[in-house]
Parts: sequence; structure tokens; C-alpha cells
Amino acid sequence: MEPVVTVGLDGSPESLAAAHWAADEAERRKLTLRLLHAWPLLVPEQTRIPAEVDQNYWANRIVHNARAELQARHPGLSIDGNLVADDAQDALLQAASESEMTVLGSRGLGAIGSYFLGDISMPVVARADRPVVLVRAETPEPGPQTDPRTAGGVVVALKLHGPCDDLLGFAFGTAAARGVPLRVVHGRSLPVVAYVPWGVDHDVTEGIKQDAQKDLSQALRPWREKFPGVEVADVIALESPAKAVVRAADGAGLLVVGRRKHRPGLAPLLGPVAHAAVHHARCPIAVVPHD
Repeated sequence: MEPVVTVGLDGSPESLAAAHWAADEAERRKLTLRLLHAWPLLVPEQTRIPAEVDQNYWANRIVHNARAELQARHPGLSIDGNLVADDAQDALLQAASESEMTVLGSRGLGAIGSYFLGDISMPVVARADRPVVLVRAETPEPGPQTDPRTAGGVVVALKLHGPCDDLLGFAFGTAAARGVPLRVVHGRSLPVVAYVPWGVDHDVTEGIKQDAQKDLSQALRPWREKFPGVEVADVIALESPAKAVVRAADGAGLLVVGRRKHRPGLAPLLGPVAHAAVHHARCPIAVVPHD
């Protein structure tokens, strides 16, 4: 099958924002963009029937309008429109298994809204076999604390425990396609032994930081060699990994986080860093499954 970027459409502002983001990314990567709208009540196409009795009218309109808007902005981009008579979650999971990435709209950043991404996005993020990108309807402007080295670039969260090739491959490939810097962030909470009555033991923290830097440099070495044109900065933050990653992503063009494909039965579907990123990061978030 031809490599594609798939975006889920449901007629909402969030899904249209996701479609624009997906079109930009498909054009950068020279891939086909697939617009997918799933509706269980879809019926075989009929001709010469009035709109008021056409069960497919709104489904067709959602895809047609989005395609026309995107094609006008990207005249050279190959765009396919797909209507699927299926449950949206099942259709998106199937599409994700066939796509280079799947892009979905994600809802608000309010105290309550930030925890509500809809009934579709979260299950797809948690179960897809390939990367899923969540895009807000409106991406806020960088805040006053935004690091200018991060603005517009790609940020990737790295644990340094277990395989990370899928995660780094996606992050480096995206930064190369965009021609932007990549910032690799590793957060590590301090152990109890690092604390002393007057604060923290700097000898202990310095040792922890040096060990982490050694592991990080080793993990990045083959990828720096594979993508020599990508400007890479690495950051060791001695604090909660989730806080470090969300802070580092302020003003970024994309945040990349990992998700284990196979987690224990009672474990959350997303780890703490991916969970924090999905709910609180202000930029688009790519969740990359890995072993």
C-alpha cells in the first residue's frame, strides 16, 4: 500500500485543524493525505436523490469541504477522501495500522477541558500500532518563558530505559523533514539520598547528571550520525520527567513522546509522561508506540 498520512474528520474545528496540520506534514514528507470519516449509518451511494433524504449527505459534505479547502492550500498534494461504514474508533485503528501516522483533533486546555479529549482520540492513541498525532484547534502563542532554542522545533522525551529506536527515528525524521532543531529532554526525579537538611547534595546531583548525560549521549550517537543535518540539543532535567517534558515543549512545533505497546494488564494505557503531555502540552503531540 502507498504510504499515507491519515487524518480523522468529524466536522469539528479540532478535526479541521488536524487536517491542516496533516496536510502540511504529508507535503513535507511527499506522502498522500487520506481524509477519513467513519459513520456506521453510511449507506451505498445513490444517484439523483434530494439532499434532505440522502443519509450520506453530511458525511459527504464533511469530506468534500475539507478536501476542497486543503487542495486550495496545497495544489500539488495528493488527497484521497474516504467514507467508511464503521465505528469511528475501529476505522481509525485500522487506518493507523496502514499509515505512516494518524492525525486527530484534540480538545481544550482548561482545568476540566484538558482532561477531555473525546471518546475516540484516547483509545486510538492508546492502542494504535503506529504514531498518532493530536492537534489542538488553536495552538497558543509561545509564552514569555519559552526557550527560543525550542520555539518551532521538535522536542522528544527520552526515558533511557529500554529500546528507544522507534521514538528517536520518528523525532529525527520529523526534524529533518521540517528543517528544524531537535531538543532531546530527559527528566529524572532525585532519589531520597540526594536531599539534605539545607536542600540537595550537589555532589550527588552532579553524579546523577553525569551518568544520565553519558547514557543520553550514547543513545543519540547513532542518530546524530544518521541525520548529520539535524541540529540536536540534549537536556538533563533533575525533576519529574512529566513536568520537565511539558515545560520544555512550550512553544515547540511538535512534542514526541513514547508509549509502550505492551503494558501489564492493570497498568494505565499511557505512562505518566505521555499522559501529562496529552493533557497539558500546548503544542501538537506525537505518541509513538514502541516495544
